[in-house]
Amino acid sequence: MTLSIQKSLTWLQVRRYWELLHVLVMRNLKVRYRGSLLGVYWSLLNPLIMTALYSAIFGTTFASYYGNSILNYVLAAFTALVVINFFSASTSQALSSVVGNGALLNKIRLPVSVFPVSMIVANIFQFAVGAFPLLAAITLINSKNLVNVLALLFPFLSLVLVCTGIGFLVSALYVFFRDLPYFYELVIFILWITSPVFYPAAIVPSQVKPFLALNPLSPIIESLRQITLSGNLPDFSLIWGALLSGIIILSLGWVCFNMWRHKFMDLL
Repeated sequence: MTLSIQKSLTWLQVRRYWELLHVLVMRNLKVRYRGSLLGVYWSLLNPLIMTALYSAIFGTTFASYYGNSILNYVLAAFTALVVINFFSASTSQALSSVVGNGALLNKIRLPVSVFPVSMIVANIFQFAVGAFPLLAAITLINSKNLVNVLALLFPFLSLVLVCTGIGFLVSALYVFFRDLPYFYELVIFILWITSPVFYPAAIVPSQVKPFLALNPLSPIIESLRQITLSGNLPDFSLIWGALLSGIIILSLGWVCFNMWRHKFMDLL
């Protein structure tokens, strides 16, 4: 009887969390794109414009690393920019999510973790209707294999895990350190410049590569490029490396968030 009651309470908690998450995601999307002409497709415009700029500046220089094809460079730059933009947007929005809802948390007892998670989920929706169909089309054209299209979900899952872990960490830290957004802008810039976005990973000196390997976005970008552009079957060593990195970062972020959560209400 006690076990049955515990299961019922757990199910009610999960259902309540899911309903609250749905409400917050819808609120985030409506507020973000109220009165907007393109709506969620604005999230696709930035990587397209940046891809055009990188291609105009670096396309001829780095085309030799992509089969002497500027088109391949364009596609490689676009896949990396999609990853960087998703990471930057979702984690930056998650950073302020707990503090931004401090007034609500002081009035109603709510699971605090739902706020950073809602920001990540809102960006997943944007990706699903914006960049993913384009990536899927590029993959299908290059590989002519539906397996590769389905395999796109693995590096994206790794990206979601990384963003959620970082989102938990920075949203918790922001409760204590209100100058964090300024510092986090620098962190995002470092991650961007150390990721093979506009340059191929092959040009990085061997003595520098161990330091760049600490960047959790690099294996995700490399895995996504391999699946999307190579035309070969997915390289599972790249996929597992990206997934392992995502799981580790998510675990660390969740542990820190839970360790500090009991101090939040005194500071909100």
